[in-house]
Amino acid sequence: MPWKNQSGGKGGGPWGGGDGGGPWGSGNGPNRPNPWGQGPQRGPDPQNSPDLEELLRRSQDKLKRVFPGGGRGGGGGRTSLGGIGGRGIALALVAALIVYGLTGFYRVGPGELGVELVLGRYQSTTQPGLNYNWPYPFGEVFTPDVLRIREVNIGTRGDGRGQDIPEESLMLTGDENIVDVNFRVQWRISDPANYLFNIEDPEDTVKQVAESAMREVVGRKNIQPILTQERQQIEQDVQTLMQTTLDDYGAGVQVSQVQMQKVDPPAQVIDAFRDVQAARADQERFQNEADAYANEVVPRARGEAAQIVENANGYRDRVIAEATGQADRFLSVYSEYAKAPDVVRQRIYLETMERILGDADKIIIDQPQGSGQGVVPFLPLDRLTSGNQPQQQGAR
Repeated sequence: MPWKNQSGGKGGGPWGGGDGGGPWGSGNGPNRPNPWGQGPQRGPDPQNSPDLEELLRRSQDKLKRVFPGGGRGGGGGRTSLGGIGGRGIALALVAALIVYGLTGFYRVGPGELGVELVLGRYQSTTQPGLNYNWPYPFGEVFTPDVLRIREVNIGTRGDGRGQDIPEESLMLTGDENIVDVNFRVQWRISDPANYLFNIEDPEDTVKQVAESAMREVVGRKNIQPILTQERQQIEQDVQTLMQTTLDDYGAGVQVSQVQMQKVDPPAQVIDAFRDVQAARADQERFQNEADAYANEVVPRARGEAAQIVENANGYRDRVIAEATGQADRFLSVYSEYAKAPDVVRQRIYLETMERILGDADKIIIDQPQGSGQGVVPFLPLDRLTSGNQPQQQGAR
């Protein structure tokens, strides 16, 4: 072949696979660098690995068909080593540029966002998947995890169940009492560019803002509501204040939750506060019992009062109706009396005597003028009849 090294070196070909063959030399050649680097690491069986020398030889054969003269010099059909060396350098540079350009590809994992920088300036934010940016040192890419929920504990070390830190947990209330508050803040990245470049230490910033917001909210309230019923409202107020402050900083952080873990008076006076809490609990229990008794007695008394009022109203209506009826009866009788006074008077007299004497024992006395005793015998037939009926029934 025209490209074969005629110098009798151990490594055939222009690239010098042996100690002294070829213009580029080998890893065993004397002080001759390899422009391709160390190349791929071969396995334990070099016979099955691709032959780089053969690939380069084929490339040279293709190039000599393209360029005029077939790549031959003026030396009687022998290859010009200077021309081969120039083309090899060009190919090496092109391959190096290609490899260098391929290093600009990067992958953004699930739950992450890519933040691209070019010459130190922010360019864009990329979504999960395969993306491309200028290679290093012109370009740089950060891929923060924006879906992971991060936590920070204030007042304790570690995960919130470790040692207390009084410098963080002791706070002054609005009524000049001291309360020991341990709480936890959960947050995530909302804007990765602001998160990376606007603040120096995001986690420490979130912690400092959380402690400051809790102190401000606790400082506006009395100790009793803080220990009892307003814990949820305090958590909401702290979350709102934290989010407003972090947005003003441009931190690119979203506060997900604020959870108060322990809210107690200082350890030196906690026993006295517990006694006060027990007394307040007894007070509320007694008040609830009194309210329950009142709720039972008052409706019953109101029902009885309503019943008495209804009975009185019924009696009033009945008396008025009876009086009205009697008055109407009297007026009707009077109208008839006015038409025939004698007859009506006699009728009233007879009806009255009949009603009075109807059930009385009767003795009739007749005293006509010039008569004797004037006693008329009276035979009570009704009594005889009613008295004989039981005797007759007994005789039967």
